[in-house]
Amino acid sequence: MDEKMNLAEGSKDFLDWLSEWHASLQPIPLAATITQPARTALFMIDMLNGFCYEGALSSPRAAACVQPIANLFQRTYERGVRNFVSIQEWHSEHAEEFKAYGEHCVRGTREAELVRELASLPFARDIEVVRKNSLHTIVETTMQQWLENHSLVDTFIVTGVCTDLCTYDLALDLKLRANSRDIPRRVIVPANCVNTYDLPVEIARKIGALPHDGDFQHALFLYMMALNKVEVVRELI
Repeated sequence: MDEKMNLAEGSKDFLDWLSEWHASLQPIPLAATITQPARTALFMIDMLNGFCYEGALSSPRAAACVQPIANLFQRTYERGVRNFVSIQEWHSEHAEEFKAYGEHCVRGTREAELVRELASLPFARDIEVVRKNSLHTIVETTMQQWLENHSLVDTFIVTGVCTDLCTYDLALDLKLRANSRDIPRRVIVPANCVNTYDLPVEIARKIGALPHDGDFQHALFLYMMALNKVEVVRELI
């Protein structure tokens, strides 16, 4: 039996389970999540024009997250949360990352701007912006300093794109950073507020790129976060 058959058949039980697990995710009340507003933070990652509405990496899957995230920010603000962060790609003109993903979100361009729905929130000026030149949300960014300045925050809600890239990176970093210090910390990812892109095999072959199954990667990396005790929920209601 070749390797392809091993993957297709040998993992069938797990893939069936993964599908059932993803479908069974449950919502949790926002009120039960925000018990201490001053110790709660809400992050969004790369909710930019260049991922949602225009440019080579824009995707309707990312755009579908915009309104749920805007609603979540508004509702958490109404519950007294003021620790808001927008982590945003802000690439140099010849960024090394372009070798993997092509040119996108170059600093100073429309692609690198926060989408209108989030930029127009009435408290948008109070959302701290953290800019990054790679997938990593903390290395070589001001996020490290933000975490040090907000050391009492122990509940983190993570939203944005992509599930298997920047979102996974941030959620895992937040959780594992606390684990390394034996610090209890809640990291919550509402599945309706995160997503990833889709690049079918046929198109990938034509353009010489690696394919990327959005549905599979989304479910798999939600599972990977849950495996590390990130709280993955359907939504915060």
